[in-house]
Amino acid sequence: MAEKIRRTKHRRSPQLFPNLKSFLQRQRWPVRLALLIAASTLAIFLAIIFFSYSSSVYNAWHERRLLHRAASLLQQERFKEAAQIAQEVVKLHPESLPAFYILAEAAEKQNLEETVWWREQIARLLPKDPDSQLNLASAALRFGQLDVARRALDCISNGDRNRAAFHVVAGWLARAEGNFAKQEEQFAAAVKEEPSNDLYQFNLAALQIHSADPKKSAMARATLDQLSKVAPFRTGALRALLNDAVARNDLAVADNLAEQLQMSQQVTFGDYLLCLNFYRKLDDKKFRLLLDRVKPFAARNPSDLASLMDWMNNNGFASEIVKWIDKLPEDEINSPPVSITVAEAYAGVNNWSRLKRWTRSGSWGESEYLRLAYQAIATRQSQHAADTESETLWRSAEQATNERPEAGLALARLASKWNLGIESEQLWLRIAKNPPMRREALDALARFYRAKNETRKLYDILQRLHESSPDEPPITADLARLGLNIGQNTKESQDLAKEAYDRAPNEVNCAVTYAFSLYRLGRNAEGLEIIKKLPADQLHDPHAAVYVALLLIDSNQADVAKEYIDAADDGKIYAEEKQLLDEARTKLATASSTPSPPFSPAPSELSPTPTASPR
Repeated sequence: MAEKIRRTKHRRSPQLFPNLKSFLQRQRWPVRLALLIAASTLAIFLAIIFFSYSSSVYNAWHERRLLHRAASLLQQERFKEAAQIAQEVVKLHPESLPAFYILAEAAEKQNLEETVWWREQIARLLPKDPDSQLNLASAALRFGQLDVARRALDCISNGDRNRAAFHVVAGWLARAEGNFAKQEEQFAAAVKEEPSNDLYQFNLAALQIHSADPKKSAMARATLDQLSKVAPFRTGALRALLNDAVARNDLAVADNLAEQLQMSQQVTFGDYLLCLNFYRKLDDKKFRLLLDRVKPFAARNPSDLASLMDWMNNNGFASEIVKWIDKLPEDEINSPPVSITVAEAYAGVNNWSRLKRWTRSGSWGESEYLRLAYQAIATRQSQHAADTESETLWRSAEQATNERPEAGLALARLASKWNLGIESEQLWLRIAKNPPMRREALDALARFYRAKNETRKLYDILQRLHESSPDEPPITADLARLGLNIGQNTKESQDLAKEAYDRAPNEVNCAVTYAFSLYRLGRNAEGLEIIKKLPADQLHDPHAAVYVALLLIDSNQADVAKEYIDAADDGKIYAEEKQLLDEARTKLATASSTPSPPFSPAPSELSPTPTASPR
């Protein structure tokens, strides 16, 4: 049987490709070789196509599987694992939009600054999608990257700028820039687009409750009162209403609001600090009761303990912290953030020897630079301390903040607080190079140079502030007025004064600056007309009074000008304004010594009627 099978196979095998075999046999050897090579090449080509296609299909399947897994982990709030798997997708597909979304969401939930990077990638792939640009702007604002936020908003088309979401993000950008008028304008526009949105109503009301316009503040108060009955906004509304009641000195209302806030389910430790701030004004007995109740509660959590001590330091209770320290376990106070507030308490009571002992040894981890800084301050304040030791310690603290912008910012704040002039100036100049922190640094430098009366440096800083926030009328007005006073870029300063006034004609600083600019141009009457439109109480501000007096004297209103000269307190005005005040006083003295005659009689030859003969 086996033999039959073998014979059968032998007979059948040559018949598999009879035509191909006979064809090859009839060809010459070179032709047969060429045909074999061609066939082999075709086979390899087909194999490559097959494997490429198979690989592509597999990669696509694998990518979908990874994305599904990452999305599932994201939903389970396992953010780190979701991000790791999404990173694997990016390795397979560097432009994977779904992976970018997962990475952005995961980073955002963990409050990581890399959120901005992933949002940028999404916006790059979807440049015309307004939501992608708004998400990028929001993330950038969250981490202080104002330049990125501006560029993202600039990418949004005019047609999409009427959306409520755009106005909200633009409003938060305006706030970050310090332009509160524009913030209010944008929030109001958002409410107009979506009046039923409680979040937009809350944002606007929380801002307008501080308005100088009684109608706006009253309307905001009514809105917040309504929102205090809506669960998601209850605590925030009560917090805003309490701050407002305290500011208005309406203690009965504030007392009731403080009780409600403490009973709220969403009450935070910060809210207890807010109530402490209020009870301190209302009733010392209630204040002490709440403080004693909060202390043991704070001691359970290092962050809350540090917050309470920080509040006490800032409100004149550093001596109580020093007494309290002895009753707290060492392991609760020896590490940041509590150890930092303890050091501040020792500094607050000028106990330099104890501060030196407190900061002499140990390790504060990432806050080690603050230990060195407080050690330097204590060494400098000690009577027999060598300056070189203090300088060495401070230099070590500065070096520890290199490549760490947040640490540099904290050190700069500390230097400013303790009036370390040279050290704070150098730190703020360094920080001003970092876009997210630029505004705070420039503001600090402006205060520093103003206090030292270094007007040229102040002018440069105001120019940088104006460049970074060109839509803020107060900054524009400050730059214009200083330029006019010190004779810097006079034409540009005049243009800036008008620009500030056009943007905010009711803002006293902008109006007075433009009136002063008109005075310099010899258009005193126009300047006075602008002054007349302002409320009288605002004109008696020491700074404004200087310019009002100058305009009145040049309009031959010396008696009225004297009132404003008296209002311009020499101890409160700037050095360049003192020169203007001296100029006004000189003109007033001249005007008083040579009073104008009532009405001079006309020459006799020009008189149309006879005059009486003198007796």
